[in-house]
Amino acid sequence: LAQLTDLPAELLEHILCFHVLNHIDICNVSCTCKRLHDVCHGRGKVWAHQHKLRWPRLQRFYQQNESYDWLKEFKTRHMVGQQIRRTVESISKRFFTEVVLGDSFAEIESLGAPEHFCADELLEILNSDKRKCLTLKYYAKKILYFLRQQNILRNLKVFLERPPELQSALEGAVLVDQYCNPLADVTLESISAQIEEITDKVKKNLRVKNATHPSLRASQGDCFVLENLEFQKQVICALNAVLYDQLQYKGNERDYYNPLNSYIHQVLLRRTGIPISLSVLYMTLARKLGVPLEPVNFPNHFLLRWCQNQRRSDDIYDYVYIDAFGKGKQLAAKECENLIRHQVGADYYSAISTSELLLRMVGNLLNIGKRGEGNEKSYQLLRDSLDLYLTINPDNVQYLLLQARLYFHLGIWPEKVLDILQHIQALDPSQHGAVGYLVQHTLEHIQHKRHPVEPEVKKRSVPEHRDVLYSVGLIMKHKRSGYNCVIYGWDPKCTMSQEWINTMRVHQLSKGADQPFYNVLVQDGTCRYAAQENLEPHSAPLEIAHTEVGRYFSEFSDTHYIANEELQARYPEDMCKTHRTVEEKGCLLS
Repeated sequence: LAQLTDLPAELLEHILCFHVLNHIDICNVSCTCKRLHDVCHGRGKVWAHQHKLRWPRLQRFYQQNESYDWLKEFKTRHMVGQQIRRTVESISKRFFTEVVLGDSFAEIESLGAPEHFCADELLEILNSDKRKCLTLKYYAKKILYFLRQQNILRNLKVFLERPPELQSALEGAVLVDQYCNPLADVTLESISAQIEEITDKVKKNLRVKNATHPSLRASQGDCFVLENLEFQKQVICALNAVLYDQLQYKGNERDYYNPLNSYIHQVLLRRTGIPISLSVLYMTLARKLGVPLEPVNFPNHFLLRWCQNQRRSDDIYDYVYIDAFGKGKQLAAKECENLIRHQVGADYYSAISTSELLLRMVGNLLNIGKRGEGNEKSYQLLRDSLDLYLTINPDNVQYLLLQARLYFHLGIWPEKVLDILQHIQALDPSQHGAVGYLVQHTLEHIQHKRHPVEPEVKKRSVPEHRDVLYSVGLIMKHKRSGYNCVIYGWDPKCTMSQEWINTMRVHQLSKGADQPFYNVLVQDGTCRYAAQENLEPHSAPLEIAHTEVGRYFSEFSDTHYIANEELQARYPEDMCKTHRTVEEKGCLLS
């Protein structure tokens, strides 16, 4: 030790930064003597290395030329990680029965920890062993979704506070995209870089036609307008050639109501979209090259307009209207009516602001959510689009009422429902009937939550359950439909309504409704209720790629899923049965 401590501090730091040493090793070394303690904690190099080694994703949040107390940063991040994990672990116990988790994650925000620390710990959980800690990952993903959305919503509010001329349609579209896809890697920088690549292609095409075109001299980020209409026409011609002929962008007529058509990162990836998303792309490219196109909120078919005069005009006939969905087709004012097959007034040809454009974009998503099948995915889209719409236009009574009804239907955020209803009543007293009904039932819901009903416990040893052959965690195959699934619950007899029994033709089964039925998570992402006679153990068990697997199971063990504590509490004898079934099957195969 004496020889080691005689080494220069820089060399000792270099040794202590060896990659095999972790933070526990450094703590132990620093306790051996004052000399090594000073080296470990003196200049901060050792703890800076430990921080980088342990949490490499966080390094982008630190400036290279700034000085930091790296030991303090390490301790803070470490403590935040422990708090996050404790919180995530507790959520399953408290909210297992909740179909949709509403305000369950507010406590994460109350930790007061740096947001990037929280997100990093959640990502660490998500990136751990793929087949283990499934319940932890399930809730970590939901929390990360919530935290990122809260941050994006704050960014959107800041964006909307800017003067209208500083609100970029592209940035607004990116914020909408980010909010609806908070776990995707969507950034304004990455989207802008892709658009810059297309711009370069347009310039290349333009150079062939006119090597001295003024737009070719423009640098990235320049803001300019071409005064010469002929130069503008050359840009539009080159833009159409690149976007539609070379890159093959097109309107998605076959799958028009797919929400992906509204997300700018998906438009760039799939090279297809709907009128408004393609218009945002087209307008952004045109403006970068000096053509000042404007968005037009034309009914049922979003358009762009292009002034053909030197000065801005109020005459709708002084504009050419561009259909970005229709491969950049240029239309005169009255030709636009052919797109929707009815006449409209001059007001519909006016240019709109960026916030109005975003309302139209979000409104499209909202309508898709309404058209959904009533599953979690469509409810999530409806919630997200309502959040966005009411952030942009907070006093829209129609959508406030829809939001209150949606939350009430999902059984989430009852206190927030009351706040929304109070706001509606202040805005429009004529809504007192609907408001009063929802207030009454929301108060009943709050009261009910204070006195939760104990969950039903189902034991296989009970005589009335003797016909139940299968158990939770078993991977099954449907004999008729052929789908793969995992059992997460069962009933000794069918408990669905008579209407459901008739619709599903349960009476045509050999044992009808008088047989065990199983709740199963299906490989295609659906949840189904299957009769025992239609199920059989899978001959080659495989993982079931269903978003709700982690809600019920903690681990996949090659042959079956292991129920988490909450599911085991409801089916206390099932895992033993599952293990026996798997072992017996293994013996038969061997």
